[in-house]
Amino acid sequence: MYLSRVQIDVNNRQKTKELTHLGAYHNWVEQSFPAEIAAHKRLRHLWRVDHLAGKTYLLVLSEEAPDLTKLGMFGVPHTAMTKSYDPFLAKIQEGQIMQFRLTANPTHAIPREGKSQPRIVPHITVDQQRQWLADRAEKHGFQLVQTTLAGASDSEAIDNFDIVSRDWPVLHKGKRNMKLSRVTFEGLLRVSQLDDFKQLLVTGIGREKAFGMGLMTVIPRG
Repeated sequence: MYLSRVQIDVNNRQKTKELTHLGAYHNWVEQSFPAEIAAHKRLRHLWRVDHLAGKTYLLVLSEEAPDLTKLGMFGVPHTAMTKSYDPFLAKIQEGQIMQFRLTANPTHAIPREGKSQPRIVPHITVDQQRQWLADRAEKHGFQLVQTTLAGASDSEAIDNFDIVSRDWPVLHKGKRNMKLSRVTFEGLLRVSQLDDFKQLLVTGIGREKAFGMGLMTVIPRG
């Protein structure tokens, strides 16, 4: 696996004028793997857009390394870079405390009378979105680290994570324009099941993974 990043040249509107919807970002990511296109072999690439310290980045996780010239197409010159992700994955241990960042599309299914397929709708409130992540922690091999305030009982412990951004980016699908719920979480977790957690890191979580959702990255604490 490879983790790649480029700073998006948001101050050059002529260069980035095409980046007006999620499909354009998806196309950018796909075009960064010309060997796959030539071989008619499309692999899934997780990606997200990060806003950090006044700069905007495209982050991509992929099985093969991207073409850095293509990845830098809409980037600040000389900022496209890639590195092998496997050595990092190999060092993760059960019980380890990690700082995480996740951009996801929190949704839930509503049964429809007379229909075999449920209706998929986004969670709207902050509490619903926080609960969405908490409900998926065990399945994906981690526990959200909890904090107990001084003088409070253990039952009053709170999960140590926050929602740092929420928005509704546009996705063009044919002649339709859709808005997807995009939520970015940050906080602390503890690795509880190593294999499940590694699987989460390389395959993502939730829906709309092709359109910038589902990629979790972690940094060891301590």
